[in-house]
Amino acid sequence: MRPDPGPEHAERMYSLVACAARLPDVQTVVEANHDDNRWWPLSVHDWRLRMAVAGWSTRVSYSMISTYASVVSHADCLGWSRLTALDDPALGAVIRPLGLAASRIGYLRSLADLVGHSDAAGVDLTSMRTEELVGLLAARVRGAGYKVAQCAALYARGYHCGIIPVDSGMVSKLAPFLGVQLSPGPAAHEQFRHVLQAGASSMAGRYKQLACDLGYRVHIPGDADPTWFVHLVLIYFKRLYLNRPGPRLCPRRPACDRFLDCACHAT
Repeated sequence: MRPDPGPEHAERMYSLVACAARLPDVQTVVEANHDDNRWWPLSVHDWRLRMAVAGWSTRVSYSMISTYASVVSHADCLGWSRLTALDDPALGAVIRPLGLAASRIGYLRSLADLVGHSDAAGVDLTSMRTEELVGLLAARVRGAGYKVAQCAALYARGYHCGIIPVDSGMVSKLAPFLGVQLSPGPAAHEQFRHVLQAGASSMAGRYKQLACDLGYRVHIPGDADPTWFVHLVLIYFKRLYLNRPGPRLCPRRPACDRFLDCACHAT
C-alpha cells in the first residue's frame, strides 16, 4: 500500500527542496554530480554494465571514489561479455578493491543470469514499465532488494527517466523529517519513491524554475520531470545534514516549516 502523495506532501517536499537547494554545500555537490554523476558515469554506455555498476556502488564510501572509478573504468573496458565470462578469482581481482567481493560477484552473476534468461525468452528488460523492472530486479537479483533495483533501473535508463531512487537513510531519516509515514520493511523504499516522484512531477515547473533562480549550473531536459535534480538535492541534504544532525537542523520529527535555523531548539 502506498502512502497518499497528496498536495500537502508535495508542498512540504517542495519547501524542503527549496531550503536545501539554497545551501552552498548542497549546491556544490549537486552541480558536481548532476550532468555526469561520479557514481554512475555517462562514460558507461552498456545498460547491462550500468545495472552492474549501480549494484557495486552500494556501501562504497566517498573516500574511495577514485578507487571506485578505477574499478568501473576497468569493467567498462572489459565489456559485459568479457566481464561476465571471467571466473570467480579473475572477477574477484577486478572487484576486490571495493571490498565485499563475494557479495558483489554474487550480484553480478545473478544479474547476468536474469539478463541471459530474458534474452532467451525474447524479453526486453529496457522496455519494461518501471514497476515491473524494479520488482523483477528486486526479486531475481541476489543482493538487490528495492533500493538497489531502483538505482539499477534509473542508471540503465538514464538520469532523467523519472525514477527517484530511495536509500535506507532516506527511509529512516528523510521520510520522518518530512512527516511521511511508511510501512515497515523493504516496501518502504518503493512507497517513498512513489511519494517523491509524484511530488516532483506535480510541481515540475516550480522545481525547474527553482534551479534556474538559484543559478544551478545543471541541464534539465525540457521534456523531462526534474526528478534527478530533486533526488540529488534530497540525498545530499540527507547525507550532509540528517546523517549527522547539527545545530542548524530542526530537532523535531517532522520538522517545522523552516527546517533549518528555527526556534525549535529553544522550545
